[in-house]
Amino acid sequence: MPLPLGSKAPDFTLPTKIADGPKRITLSDNFGKTNTLLLFFPMAFTATCTTEMCGVSSDLAYYSGMAAAVYGISGDNPFAQEAWARKEGITVTLLSDYEHIVARAYDVVYESFLPQIGLGIGGVPKRAVYIVDREGLIQYFDANEDARVVPDFNRVKARLKELQ
Repeated sequence: MPLPLGSKAPDFTLPTKIADGPKRITLSDNFGKTNTLLLFFPMAFTATCTTEMCGVSSDLAYYSGMAAAVYGISGDNPFAQEAWARKEGITVTLLSDYEHIVARAYDVVYESFLPQIGLGIGGVPKRAVYIVDREGLIQYFDANEDARVVPDFNRVKARLKELQ
């Protein structure tokens, strides 16, 4: 069940890999400053995740204009995320939730991902979107059980515009 709209977003600190080395990003550092768009996705180097993150990368100026920080979150390690981002031209800040703690806190995990092809990996993040406002409150949520379905970013943008 998604976290209720208007509730306090669970805080977290996750690593990212930048050119200078690993860095830690804390959600609450944005509170009082900017809205935050959390984009949970299953796995780097997969077709739909690449399509989604490349599309969001091309819209980063729009999100910045809406006073929104954007983070892509997956269970991949930060070095794999960095390699994928370089290969695909992804400029979204990617955060590594390697132990799936944040995805579980936001209740967006598959208990068994891809069991139909014999993988059945537990804890993989669903493709989900949360908007957390400047006060740290959840203002929007969207997810789909089908990992091949990309969120409706027109709805995301409309909600961010309302939060201006």
